[in-house]
Amino acid sequence: MAIPATPISTTPSSSNPLLDFTGLPRFAAILPSHIQPAITQLTEEANTTIANLTAVAAPPTWQNFVMPLDDAHERLARAWGIVGHLNAVLNSPEIREAYNGTLPAVTQYWTNVSQNLALYNRYKLLLQTATSAPLTPTPTPTPTPTPALTAAQRTVVANEVRDFRLGGAELSDEKKAQYRTVQEELSTLMSTFNDNVLDATNAFAHIVTDEAELLGLPADVVQAAKEAAQKNNRAGWKFTLHAPSYMPVMQYANSRTLRETLYRAYVTRASELGSDDKWDNTPVISRILALRREAAQLLGLETFAELSLATKMADTPNEVIAFLADMAAKAKPFAVNDWAALTAFAVESGYVAAAHDVAAWDVAYLSERLREQRYAFSDLEVKQYFPEPQVLAGLFRVVETIYGVQMKPAKADVWHPDARFFDVRNLDGGLIGQFYLDLYARDAKRGGAWMDDVINRRRVASGVQHPVAFLTCNFSPPAAVNDGVNIGGIHLGAPALFTHDEVITLFHEFGHGLHQLLTEVDELSISGINGVEWDAVELPSQIMENFCWEWDVLKHMTRHAETGEPLPRALFDKMIAAKNFQAGMGFVRQLEFALFDMRLHSDFDATKGTPLQLISAVRAEVAVVPAPAFNRMPNTFGHIFGGGYAAGYYSYKWAEVLSADAYALFEETGVLSAETGARFRREVLARGSSRPALESFVAFRGRKPESDALLRHNGMRLAA
Repeated sequence: MAIPATPISTTPSSSNPLLDFTGLPRFAAILPSHIQPAITQLTEEANTTIANLTAVAAPPTWQNFVMPLDDAHERLARAWGIVGHLNAVLNSPEIREAYNGTLPAVTQYWTNVSQNLALYNRYKLLLQTATSAPLTPTPTPTPTPTPALTAAQRTVVANEVRDFRLGGAELSDEKKAQYRTVQEELSTLMSTFNDNVLDATNAFAHIVTDEAELLGLPADVVQAAKEAAQKNNRAGWKFTLHAPSYMPVMQYANSRTLRETLYRAYVTRASELGSDDKWDNTPVISRILALRREAAQLLGLETFAELSLATKMADTPNEVIAFLADMAAKAKPFAVNDWAALTAFAVESGYVAAAHDVAAWDVAYLSERLREQRYAFSDLEVKQYFPEPQVLAGLFRVVETIYGVQMKPAKADVWHPDARFFDVRNLDGGLIGQFYLDLYARDAKRGGAWMDDVINRRRVASGVQHPVAFLTCNFSPPAAVNDGVNIGGIHLGAPALFTHDEVITLFHEFGHGLHQLLTEVDELSISGINGVEWDAVELPSQIMENFCWEWDVLKHMTRHAETGEPLPRALFDKMIAAKNFQAGMGFVRQLEFALFDMRLHSDFDATKGTPLQLISAVRAEVAVVPAPAFNRMPNTFGHIFGGGYAAGYYSYKWAEVLSADAYALFEETGVLSAETGARFRREVLARGSSRPALESFVAFRGRKPESDALLRHNGMRLAA
């Protein structure tokens, strides 16, 4: 197998695999004891590089200044990225201790860099020189430095100047020290937030001993629960708060008591109402919010939302709130109708005596019953047509057809037997990039689904360094695997069966992966998703979701788990008829999260209220499904308290406008149009952040985005 070219090490370190950058990560050799020594060495080397670069008198150029700094930072980022990945997918006490023990030093390093006035001044000088020099084509590597910059290189330098300002480079020494302290504590608290959610999730288990409580549950869920109990030497069936166990209970279990038990445990995780106060995220949230506001005010801004939006498409918090309010005004009438229909069904079917008796733990269950009544099918029926091998083959077929690439199973060290590895190649066989795929939920794995980078594309002296990505999900594993054997990257034995929602999630994350892998930008900090405005980064992922509703796609990616028959057209037609079932309720739920996030980081005053009071106020504005008083949603809202979406959760809806409008062009030209796919690849995926996202959208669509397509895709056609 070809190994991606890399400029950052020529000699592998046999003693510490995290210091070996000659190829792919050596997961089989990495131990927790490698983490701290490797990161310490890499930060020391980077500090030495910075000292050398800022000591020279020669004017800065791309070759003598940016490239050496990129080399040092890429080494550190790649090693730390591997550590962060292992902490998320193979969490153990040893890995967690090593990760959390090293995190403050990493945070301190990057904060120090962002405040280094000497580096800042050299970037400003380089930008001034570049602005007065003519543009040059992208150069091939040459030993002779040139003062001129390409357009992409100018973007890199301009971004760096902006980021130094946002990082506090212009602050006084006293305020710089204060800012560093804030950032270090923030990084520790965000890690603690995620640890608390994972620990609280793992700590819960409910054993069912009465088989009658299992009525309604799918057979594979019951079997998985039985096997889980047996592993703990318990009789009966074990249910947990991990998605493959929790979600089917909420959707299918006839036992209202079972649903309430799991729901209550789920929405009180990591709170004062949870099973253990040591995992309560309430004080963690309060401190995170205070520190974020402090960081923004140190930079001369009033709120953290202003700081967050400084690198996004939206300009101000008020602009975002107005956008969300406009969406809410259009969507809420449809949500009200959805809720009225559900509660009426609950009363008419005799499930409750009155509409107000419908509880939060009834919603998913009743929704599934109503869907069955209206459209004569259930999610469980559809799930039987989506075995993993067919789903992957269908996903790859879509990508190969519209983007002109090939997906090939390949070999590499992996962190768990579930993980697999693939090449992405041109039609002529040339390597474009590679990705790891880790699909199944595990106790030691953070919940959710995500894409992250392993290696970023970059042009170096030896050629192009090919990008590599992680694609991670939390789906139900196969009910049975034949001795763990797999061929061509696909499990043998009884394959995993995916719900249609899980298929959509897989397509979504793969869209992020394509953004990372199909980039053609040669500069490290703007290739792939690097530097892309956060409220536009969901465009490539959300556009992929649309293909999951196309007959020309699904007919090639389905096979019934028992009969082997493809998805019947009649069942597909029912799915399409039900596509926007309760779309209004789902739409306003996302608006609820987005408004809570933006207001929390803009106009929220902690001296006059709590985050729980704020979420209640937001729900009163936009929500239609009542939430019980004990619901502690903020305490597990990892997107904004443990991830990168703080004052940015609105990005999902913002980017949905872009993706729906962009997909409309596929609908106009043919959903599997290679010509339209090539255009999207060329104007969006290949561009990274070498130009503003809006310019890339306009280059693809031929005009600025319009919201009509999003409302149409959600079945919300407004009266003229």
